[in-house]
Amino acid sequence: MQGEPLGVGVCHCLACQRRTGSVFASLASFRTPYTMTGAAAEYVRAGDQGSRFRFRFCPVCGSNVFHTEEGDSSRVSVAVGAFADPAFSPPRVSVYDCRRHHWVQLPAGVVTFDKDPA
Repeated sequence: MQGEPLGVGVCHCLACQRRTGSVFASLASFRTPYTMTGAAAEYVRAGDQGSRFRFRFCPVCGSNVFHTEEGDSSRVSVAVGAFADPAFSPPRVSVYDCRRHHWVQLPAGVVTFDKDPA
């Protein structure tokens, strides 16, 4: 990806916990268009509010790389871990905070939402 992200956030919903194998997903959103090289496996799931998300995975190692929301072609969300950059910007938003594990501490100033504000 090129340029600064539109935003960086974490999601604690149970679907993201299962999808990532972790206690939350960390995502950075970027403006489209974007370019993908190589092959990707896909998985589509519906969110709590009915939106459909298309997740792309590496077909070799299974790593979650990015996803898009059907009907919203303005942005792409990339897994922060895909950048393998410890200096990457911290999250500014936390969604599905109602499902955050009690021992997960967020950085100061993160705006939290009990569910998805969309």
